[in-house]
Order: sequence, then structure tokens, then C-alpha cells
Amino acid sequence: MKLGYIILYVPDVSGAIAFYEKAFGLARRFIHESGGYAEMETGTTALAFVEEGAAKEHGFTVRHLRPKEEAAAIELALVTADVAAAYARAVAAGAEATQPPKQKPWGQTVAYVRDLNGVLVELCSPMEG
Repeated sequence: MKLGYIILYVPDVSGAIAFYEKAFGLARRFIHESGGYAEMETGTTALAFVEEGAAKEHGFTVRHLRPKEEAAAIELALVTADVAAAYARAVAAGAEATQPPKQKPWGQTVAYVRDLNGVLVELCSPMEG
């Protein structure tokens, strides 16, 4: 097995794409002609967005992501050499500042923001070793 995709069910796929481009500098990998599904270029594993209604079409229900509610029990981790700059860029683009960059005891620098849909995003330096 290998992890192929992280898919977030969102109310506005095009808005999510635009936000992740502006806030995190990610590039579009693929956008379905319907506009209801898109992938961002994030390395081997794709970060994807799909319209919320797709869950019902697949035969299940989900708790929708909303910025005013508690974050879902998941976080996306984006690795960068300059966590402070990534944090500043994300906040300037409209991400909710959650925790500013901090040096962790294991040597990694970590910060947290929430995206426009309330998803917790970890911005972290690469792990040594």
C-alpha cells in the first residue's frame, strides 16, 4: 500500500484551489472539467478537493468542514525550509493564525494555521536524519 490522495470535501473547490495557491504556494495538478474535483501538486501524494455533495453520491455522510466550528480531527502537514515565512504568507492570505512558529524539543520548527474551511494545517521544517 501507499498513500495516493488526501481528499477534502469542501463547499467550493475553486475557492479552495485559489486559497491553497495564494496561502501555501501550491500549484494546480489537475482540475476536472466539471470543476467539482481538483488536485494540488504536493509531491508523491496529491492533496485533492471535491464538492461536498460527492459524499452523498458515494453513499455516505460526512461532517462538513466549517471555519467557525472546531477543527476536524485531522491535520495536513506541509514541509518547508522557512516555517516563519510560510506562516506569514498563509496568514496574509487569510488563514487563521492558530500557533506561531515554535522550535520543538526534537529540533523541528512547527506552526499551525487553519484554512478557509477550518482545516488545521501544520507548517513544519523537515525532520533531520
